[in-house]
Amino acid sequence: MKKGRQEKILEIIEKQDVETQEELARCLREAGFQVTQATVSRDIRDMKLSKVTAEKGRQKYAAMGYAEKNLVEMQAGEKYVRVLREGFASMDIAQNLVVIRTVSGMAMAVAAALDAMKFPEVLGCIAGDDTIMVASRSVEEAESLIHKIKGKLDN
Repeated sequence: MKKGRQEKILEIIEKQDVETQEELARCLREAGFQVTQATVSRDIRDMKLSKVTAEKGRQKYAAMGYAEKNLVEMQAGEKYVRVLREGFASMDIAQNLVVIRTVSGMAMAVAAALDAMKFPEVLGCIAGDDTIMVASRSVEEAESLIHKIKGKLDN
């Protein structure tokens, strides 16, 4: 409910200039959300919305902090993919284990990058100097993981 409301807030402030919390609450009520000004105030704080100058000197809400957070997460994801690409040498499967070979000394960094990418197929990684053992629940999950890793390497 909260997530849907906050998504609607983003949609509203992207489409129109909203100057006050009361105006935003009215737009949300028109969209079918039962909100109070206090709820809107909490959402604004949680989403780190800011007021910026609009046309004719008026103020409006903008998703500055929200967008910056998403940008930071996206950049972090790119960093992990870069580590994976730079350290990766080869990969093979043994039942539910994916064995990844890396450049010498890079296994720990690549394993940390894999953990940070939060693939649901990864139960855990054990890294040596140039080899990582990645455990999955099943052969199918291990195969799925290999395809996802190849996709990251190919992009």
